[in-house]
Amino acid sequence: MAGRKRKMLALTIATATEHTGSLDGRSNRAELKLEATKERKCENAQSGEVERSHYFPKSNQQHRLGEDFFNQPCIRLAKAFLGKVLVHRCEDGAELRGRIVETEAYLGGEDKASHSAGGKRTERNTAMFMKPGTIYVYPIYGIYLCMNVSSEGEGAAVLLRSLEPLQGQSVMRQLRGARRKEGARQLKDKELCNGPSKLCQALNIPRCFDRRDLASDPEVWLERDPDTSPPKAQDIVSAPRIGIESHGEWAKKPWRFYLRGHPCVSVVNKEAERQSQSQSGNVMNDLGPSDVQS
Repeated sequence: MAGRKRKMLALTIATATEHTGSLDGRSNRAELKLEATKERKCENAQSGEVERSHYFPKSNQQHRLGEDFFNQPCIRLAKAFLGKVLVHRCEDGAELRGRIVETEAYLGGEDKASHSAGGKRTERNTAMFMKPGTIYVYPIYGIYLCMNVSSEGEGAAVLLRSLEPLQGQSVMRQLRGARRKEGARQLKDKELCNGPSKLCQALNIPRCFDRRDLASDPEVWLERDPDTSPPKAQDIVSAPRIGIESHGEWAKKPWRFYLRGHPCVSVVNKEAERQSQSQSGNVMNDLGPSDVQS
């Protein structure tokens, strides 16, 4: 079955190339190899098998964040993610790292912009109802992926929007390049992960990471950066979320958070920056009902 899927994938890419002419032979082979690798990893994950290199020792994970970190209200977790480092260990033992600089909070049932609005559970959004720290990966436009992490609260999760590349930039550039047209200009480092689908491409986050535990998974985890202090309240901008304009008042909630002045942020909101700066002293200014604890 797996062999037939790979043959069908190769035929699909070859057909698309013939009609669009957007990829040359080299790019076509690179993208096919990337997709085949992701498919193989998904098959292994589903069978309970994890591929590891025998030539790379286990990395030092003393800074890895555990269950306690993820078990906090959604908005608080979205802010706490800022400055933390997302790590993906590849099959060859190499590790791709990026510092989180932008997030969005989706509060679940009461949040009309959330996939779990009204407490709705589907096969796709199951991870949002699993324990805090569960990875939720879903496709957009049929070809791109977004990575979220569940938090405390029924159906609540945080979308990872942008990263600052820290390690493995050359690999990230190859992974991003496999999806770009022939002759496209080389991406700058700040452009490698400055968007939710871009960071999934750059860190090679596959669909099969969905429902895996970020607190214990051997291939993907979150770290604190021992060389960087957590951002202060005045360093965090609270702005409306992006791409949910059809959800009325919920589109105006200032539940997108990013590091002020960071070059890897996907979209800068000057008005929100002015407001956030004037309100930075009020720690409760943007909490939703799900985040207010007795």
